[in-house]
Amino acid sequence: MMRAGKAVDCTNQLLAAVAPEDFVLLKPHLELVELRREQVLYEAGEIVRDVYFPHEAVISLVNILEDGGTAEVAVFGRGSAMGLLSGIVTREAFGRYVVQIAGTASRISIERLDEARSARPKLQRLMMGYTEVLLAHTFQLLTCNAVHPVEARCCRWLLMLRQQLQQDTLPLTHEFLAEMLGVQRSTVSVVIRTLQTAGLIRQNRGSITVTDWEGLEETACECYGRVMDLYRRLLRPTSDGPRH
Repeated sequence: MMRAGKAVDCTNQLLAAVAPEDFVLLKPHLELVELRREQVLYEAGEIVRDVYFPHEAVISLVNILEDGGTAEVAVFGRGSAMGLLSGIVTREAFGRYVVQIAGTASRISIERLDEARSARPKLQRLMMGYTEVLLAHTFQLLTCNAVHPVEARCCRWLLMLRQQLQQDTLPLTHEFLAEMLGVQRSTVSVVIRTLQTAGLIRQNRGSITVTDWEGLEETACECYGRVMDLYRRLLRPTSDGPRH
């Protein structure tokens, strides 16, 4: 992991929602770090010592099965904080935390964050509100994986990643999507061809470009809209931009 210095990037919407008087307690302890694609931050059972607030980076929590299969449990981007729930509950990683999209994140030790939360009730409420949203998001994701077809789930994933990155061109491979969706690569390839034929996306080597996000949203399952509503309610104070 390359360190990018002490500068604080407030493109993370959760950090941007922190009240200015609370942010002054966090700022000296936030470190901007560069995260590499496929970098493993924690393996299951390891002690979680830091919380990451992603900016451009996207991090996935993946459950690794005994047969080597994988299933995505949660995804963390610019509206999230990776490691916060583990820090509150057991301090142990629930699964493998792996960087899926390279970029920067602001990192703070759990101890420093806990000190600030204990001193600032408003900050505590925001962070607890986020953990509730994350649990609801995870519940929705588990339901989605159980009942919705692969095509709808794939559309949901593409839309969520587009929202996290705030861009239409997504640095994705079929292998990556297969891992996140818990299906065979060949299944993903069929779905991607179908979506491209429908004019919803365009695939290139190592990337997928969303060409019709409204059509993609119509094809996606209801889970995308529900999850976005959760985050919008939590992060409503940032609708006019960062507060500090």
